[in-house]
Amino acid sequence: MNSQPPVISCRNVWKLFGANPERYLASMDGEKSYDEIRADGYIAGVKNVSIEVARGEMLVIMGLSGSGKSTLVRCFSRLHEITGGTIEVEGQDIMALSESELIDLRRNKMGMVFQSFGLLPHRTVLENIAFPLEMRGQDRHERRDRALEVIKLVGLEGREEYFPRELSGGQQQRVGIARSLAIEPDIWFLDEPFSALDPLIRREMQDEFLRLQAMLGKTIVFITHDFDEALRLADRIAIMKNGAVEQCDTPDKIVMNPATEYVAKFTEEIDKARVVHAGVLARPINDHVPAGDPVSAGATIHDLARRLVSDSSDELAVADEVGAIVGILDRKAALDVLMGER
Repeated sequence: MNSQPPVISCRNVWKLFGANPERYLASMDGEKSYDEIRADGYIAGVKNVSIEVARGEMLVIMGLSGSGKSTLVRCFSRLHEITGGTIEVEGQDIMALSESELIDLRRNKMGMVFQSFGLLPHRTVLENIAFPLEMRGQDRHERRDRALEVIKLVGLEGREEYFPRELSGGQQQRVGIARSLAIEPDIWFLDEPFSALDPLIRREMQDEFLRLQAMLGKTIVFITHDFDEALRLADRIAIMKNGAVEQCDTPDKIVMNPATEYVAKFTEEIDKARVVHAGVLARPINDHVPAGDPVSAGATIHDLARRLVSDSSDELAVADEVGAIVGILDRKAALDVLMGER
């Protein structure tokens, strides 16, 4: 990622539901499984999770219903009080913040978008988007100007005076995204924001979201239960089961090297050639560089299909975005991925 300190640092975090969970966690003798904890009368919403989110990264947290993904993200913003461990946001221990400091952090640093759009039905698009700025006490003209800026950003120009009932599902979701962007958050939490949309609109919203992220460079934690969506959007994916993170890695590495049987089940039907990049398969340069035009480290194996099939070379040079040779791609290994044999 980068050498800067993480924006979010989560260490050995637990969130237990039940009677006096702090005392139970303190008395826990060694590691217990999710089922053992449940047999003791507690639910491990988050189970000993350690994870970091880098500045400008899009971390996608995914898992089946009840896996703990929403609970974990609510811990990041202290919507849930954790039972044990530490969470730091930009170096601040959020558990040590006073109520007013926490409110200030959420209002000025964090944007949140949820599956339910949560729009105010008797307010227009413009008024809905300006609402968080109104709660912040901003001047009416300032908040109108900012709302108009983000309306343009998310492609809702011409609908400023529409009410939510007059919008499609995709347009309503854009209002929700614009409203969270209005406060110019550094950190953006999105909890299954597209899951209520039909497949075509969902795909369009993913494209729009990627466009926005390319422009804005936010630090994003995005929750989904859809592995295809995770692969499209993520810099890294954290896969959760029973409150614990089974694996957290780049999409390429999760698809090529699933850490557990549970993670492997998510990858079974995936066309790896559309996910795996040449740079991930490349090995270090030893004493020579293959002749011929290099392939881009950022190209997927699917992108390189024609070259891989037609080129007779055993090896191909791999170059980074500025043209520097960074590795060597074994053509047979790449063809194995292309043909689904690896």
